Amino acid sequence: MAYEETLRSLTLNADSSVGIYTGVPGTAGATNPNNGKQYTFVKITGAHQCGLASAVTDDVVGVLQNKPQGVGHACTVGYQGVSKVRAAKAIAAGAAVYSTAAGLATDASGGGATKIGIALLAAGAADDLVPVLLRVN
Repeated sequence: MAYEETLRSLTLNADSSVGIYTGVPGTAGATNPNNGKQYTFVKITGAHQCGLASAVTDDVVGVLQNKPQGVGHACTVGYQGVSKVRAAKAIAAGAAVYSTAAGLATDASGGGATKIGIALLAAGAADDLVPVLLRVN
């Protein structure tokens, strides 16, 4: 399902937790899976820099929309609107969404203290992409 809403975003620099070379699928040096940290929750890790939300207590700034290929490369971070997010497990539609220690989406039974958004559709299993209405403060 597509959404007509605009996703507001900002550009930050990647730290080593998200600036990971994934390469072109099937080429020498490319990783498998090839998604890097795309569609995971990120936090501010330095001046104009973001990294993976690595603790359930982290202040999440948004969702990484691209795959930066190295440290210092540009990260597009969606912070308001509807974004895809990788799920840590099955999530029901309408459930409050929180971050895991791996930057993945989870429901209240496994996440941190800060609600990040609302799942608009269900995620059936781990690594599913679920559309989330972000409410990052």
